[in-house]
Amino acid sequence: AGSVDLAGLLLKTGAYGLLRFGIPYFPEVAHELAPVAMWLGVLGVVYGAVLAFAQTDLKRLVAYSGISHMGFVLIGLYAGTEQALQGVVVQMIAHGLSAAALFMLCGEIQARLQTRELGAMGGLWATMPALPPLLLFFALASLGLPGLGNFVGEFLILLGTFSVAPLVTVVAALGLVLAVAYALIMVQKTLHGAPHRVGTLAALDTPTLGLIAVLGLLLVGLGLYPQPVIDLARPSVQAVQHLYAAGGTAGAGVAADAALDTEAVTTGAPQ
Repeated sequence: AGSVDLAGLLLKTGAYGLLRFGIPYFPEVAHELAPVAMWLGVLGVVYGAVLAFAQTDLKRLVAYSGISHMGFVLIGLYAGTEQALQGVVVQMIAHGLSAAALFMLCGEIQARLQTRELGAMGGLWATMPALPPLLLFFALASLGLPGLGNFVGEFLILLGTFSVAPLVTVVAALGLVLAVAYALIMVQKTLHGAPHRVGTLAALDTPTLGLIAVLGLLLVGLGLYPQPVIDLARPSVQAVQHLYAAGGTAGAGVAADAALDTEAVTTGAPQ
């Protein structure tokens, strides 16, 4: 339950704070820090994906993949375009749904196998009904399969960032390739191969199965028709974007005034 809360809600509080308070209240500072923040986001995308790729613990793999996904959120926040900010909103919702479901599935696997080590799993597709298709579905959602909510969020972030930081966009897109690698490794080591347990494992109970199915349906709905979420967020997103743009203009004006003052002092001209 703690991991589900952390991935579904608490991991987004920092990003929400920046979107709701940090950038609107301090737009000039945000504009100045934007290049550094976006490259830190790129570092988070790549570093989180590499760490996820290297894990042998199923739960840690999912946790590090969340760090990678939140790197996209940081990039979108400081790109400052309306498209990127819309992508941030969609990505936070989509990641909350997919990560919460993955942690629930990890907990169900651990309860039956008494381990989280990927090397001690395998063959679940043949020994555990219902869970393998769900794990495959949410793994594909995590890697950004088109038609699911994660794809919409990441695509909008990259599309909105390309106009202001094309190099950041290209390098961050490499994180999607790494996401495919660690997601497929998770699927291969848990669902395929020779079973490590003899006999059929207990199926998911009905409440858990129903809850995970609802999360999956919400992800599909968000991926196929994200417009209601985008329309709902548009007024707030536009307000943040206008404040961010105004902060950049104000910062440029201050810099120009300082340059004129310096030139006047140097030349002895009246200010």
